[in-house]
Amino acid sequence: MTKQELRQMIRQEKEKHRGEFMDWSFDICERLADTDVWKQSETILLYHALPDEPCTSLRLDIGIITEKQLLLPVVVGDDLVLRKYGGADCMREGAFHIMEPTGDVFPANRYDEITLAVIPGMAFDSEGHRLGRGRGYYDRLLPRLTHAHKVGVCFPFQFLDAVPFEPHDQRVDEVFC
Repeated sequence: MTKQELRQMIRQEKEKHRGEFMDWSFDICERLADTDVWKQSETILLYHALPDEPCTSLRLDIGIITEKQLLLPVVVGDDLVLRKYGGADCMREGAFHIMEPTGDVFPANRYDEITLAVIPGMAFDSEGHRLGRGRGYYDRLLPRLTHAHKVGVCFPFQFLDAVPFEPHDQRVDEVFC
């Protein structure tokens, strides 16, 4: 199956399971928060979910309460720039209708401070291969996160036996679904 065919298949599965997204998202967030890497990380990269992705907003609010520095990606041209998350009232709609923080840009020369990166995807496999939406944003960002434990998050039907990949495709260290 090609990447494009797999993306189409996943989109069809998403339509069948929309009613389960919030329960699955809650479970993913709870298990993630229970990990040592979450508890020990001070600077964490999350993402603001699209309606068809595991919702991480539960972690955003709790992260602020527990005084973690949370970063969210912002699409700028062909790249992702990381901005500090300062709360739900400090967000605006950005590219692709994704909510983005308006906080300060996190300097690229400090990316080694990020110890946990939570990454969405269309599909993952047990080897950490990730199928994204096809624009390569995370494939360009992940190599720069040299000290981060990279966790892919997906719904159960998005975790597959094998995901097609190419040499430039970046893998994650662990998958939660």
